[in-house]
Amino acid sequence: MVNWRTWWQRWRARWNPPARAPHLERGRLGEHAARRHLVGLGLKFLTANFRTRRGEIDLVFRDGACLVFVEVKTRSSEDWNRPAAAVDAGKRRRLTRAALDYLARIKQPSVPVRFDIVEVLLEDERVCEVRHLPNSFPFAPPYRYG
Repeated sequence: MVNWRTWWQRWRARWNPPARAPHLERGRLGEHAARRHLVGLGLKFLTANFRTRRGEIDLVFRDGACLVFVEVKTRSSEDWNRPAAAVDAGKRRRLTRAALDYLARIKQPSVPVRFDIVEVLLEDERVCEVRHLPNSFPFAPPYRYG
């Protein structure tokens, strides 16, 4: 005879995804807030979480004729640094390579490109402030486009 309770617990453990780690959940919350904020500013959303072997871009938008690659930084406090300070030279290089991969995938149109950072501050796991920093950095050397 089948013990239904044991069977059900095994099935749930196998097919239900585990709960996300808290830092991943905060990141997802920050990306949604950044997306809403930028759409509210009039940018057209294209894609989220574009991944390649060389890096990941959180959000991609179009602002008129300009293609905008957005890095979202979500923090629960600014006690140590601003969230944008986490985008160091290595991160800018990875974002540049991922952006070049994105441009190659869409057949390298001749459009202006920029990199923005969006800082999202949380308080008690709720969004309390969103800051958009347009044109935060250029392509990392030695990479160029256009």
